[in-house]
Amino acid sequence: MNGYGWIILIALLTGYLLQVVATRLNVAAMPATPPPLFTDLVDTATCQRSRAYAEEKSRLELWVATLDLAALLLWWWWGGFNTLDQWTRSLAWGALPTGVLYIVVLMLLGRLISLPFSVYGTFVIEERYGFNKTTPRTYILDRIKGMVLAACLGIPLLSGILWFFGYAGSQAWLYCWGATTAFLLMVQYIAPVWLMPLFNRFTPLEEGALKKAILDYTGSVGFAVADIFEVDGSRRSSKANAFFTGFGKSRRIALFDTLINHYSIPELVAVLAHEVGHQKKRHIVQSLLFGIAHMGLMFYLMSIFLSEPGLFAAFQMEEISLYAGLTFFGLLFTPLDLILGPIMKGVSRKNEFQADRFAVETIPDRRALVTALKKLSVDNLSNLTPHPFYVILNYSHPPLLERIAAIEAVEAVEAVGDGG
Repeated sequence: MNGYGWIILIALLTGYLLQVVATRLNVAAMPATPPPLFTDLVDTATCQRSRAYAEEKSRLELWVATLDLAALLLWWWWGGFNTLDQWTRSLAWGALPTGVLYIVVLMLLGRLISLPFSVYGTFVIEERYGFNKTTPRTYILDRIKGMVLAACLGIPLLSGILWFFGYAGSQAWLYCWGATTAFLLMVQYIAPVWLMPLFNRFTPLEEGALKKAILDYTGSVGFAVADIFEVDGSRRSSKANAFFTGFGKSRRIALFDTLINHYSIPELVAVLAHEVGHQKKRHIVQSLLFGIAHMGLMFYLMSIFLSEPGLFAAFQMEEISLYAGLTFFGLLFTPLDLILGPIMKGVSRKNEFQADRFAVETIPDRRALVTALKKLSVDNLSNLTPHPFYVILNYSHPPLLERIAAIEAVEAVEAVGDGG
């Protein structure tokens, strides 16, 4: 094994070991009794049920991570990348179709490995704790639609990237960056209108007190809303959610029916205000710009390493090809992702605090956000005291107790100001 191989192997093992340690610390950090702030909603039995749920989910996640790593290392050691390359070449389809087939087969093998765990997680763990509402038919249809959609969108994009790197010379990475950026923006625009309705039913929210309260709030903060939809999330899970999606004329507010049916109007407005906060603070644009910059960095580095002989030698390849180079570069990028991942999750957690602050400063009932967050956490059996190391690696949202403390600090400061 050469230097490239050792870099990739060490990065893969490091990422795996970090997750194992963080997951074990996280489960151990769960309390046996509810924190004082939650005694009004959680009893000891519920707290222990939440811990059992976290233990089962964590055990499954570690099994998936272990099998994924073992499968990759065995495939690597066995020379699977080269064997697949020789087979796809033997079909004599031409460079572009061969490259697409090579990458698609690798992706399908990965899906095949993870499928049993996905089924177990949905129909055993989520079912056991009362969350799963997905029928086998819906589950199968979701997977089929997802694969068809991935093929329809992903194969043309992949073909374009391979073509640019094959024929556009030294500026290929710029063309790939531009094409991928255009693709990303297109998907952001069409997803709410054409893609998401393939999986969920979006029904315009009925006229009534809830819609009026939402429109009154969005009007008070100068946030134009064209459409508010109720999503049939209960078809798949009892967990509640709300989100904004799209931009421009395709922007939508979506509230899961599970959220509408179990939360008060002030709580729903508070949850919505948090999402408006992300929009008002430009967090969505910030995330989009970072994604575009991340892609640019990847394509630039890819242009340097894509045909590096040492990289192919590390994977026992007999011949150099663009499509295999894309695969190997993805693995070579692992060390950088180990660094960028926690940084971006830290930025995301900071943004969540800002969105919370925007909400409590603009909603009529300031305590409604706290009660909504508490109920969401309890209903979803969330870990109320996650370990800090696990938070750094995995949490895009701050731990709930930290969010509530920050909200109360805002209220305290404003109370002092009002008193002065």
